[in-house]
Amino acid sequence: MLSDKTIAVIGGSGKLGAALAGRWRAAGLNVSVGSRSGTPYAEAAAAADIIVVTVPFAAQAEALTQIAPHAVGKIVLDTTVPLVPPRVMRVQLPAEGSAAQRARTLLGEGPRVISGFHNVAAHKLAEAGEVDCDCLVFGDDKADRAVGVALAEAAGLRGIHAGALANSAAAEAMTSLLIFINKTYASDGAGLRITALEGKTGPAA
Repeated sequence: MLSDKTIAVIGGSGKLGAALAGRWRAAGLNVSVGSRSGTPYAEAAAAADIIVVTVPFAAQAEALTQIAPHAVGKIVLDTTVPLVPPRVMRVQLPAEGSAAQRARTLLGEGPRVISGFHNVAAHKLAEAGEVDCDCLVFGDDKADRAVGVALAEAAGLRGIHAGALANSAAAEAMTSLLIFINKTYASDGAGLRITALEGKTGPAA
């Protein structure tokens, strides 16, 4: 599903983008990186089959505006979490309902928007080995979601179909809760695990 695809990581010089790009390269995937200090976002998106957006919420609109003309017909996986400093431990979803729905509005009807990687700590992905966290993937088309699940698994996570793009609000909100939990319990990157799925498979694409 991914072996013949080029994956562009937009914001690939950031912690999450760099960690994902590194894991996907280690898995043998073809990865390019778009960054402010390197290949422009638009150029990276134009040359890719799959676009993964890993920029902060404050930079989401600008990044999506740059890639929009080059994302038509392509899967765009948005990882954005609507964290608004200084109160990052408080849920602050945007007017559209979620950052993922905001991404779809900003990109227009051409791209196929999915979302994921909201609840996994970037520094955990940057380390070698397995990460004790599931990756919930959201999108209105189950075949597109399956690509997100495959990307999660290529990064060493368990990818889980979690329903429509609107459901992304739940995972995005959970990030603020996890930040609070990490601070309260002095945890080194708490994540999510969905129970009772051992041996189960997702929906057919």
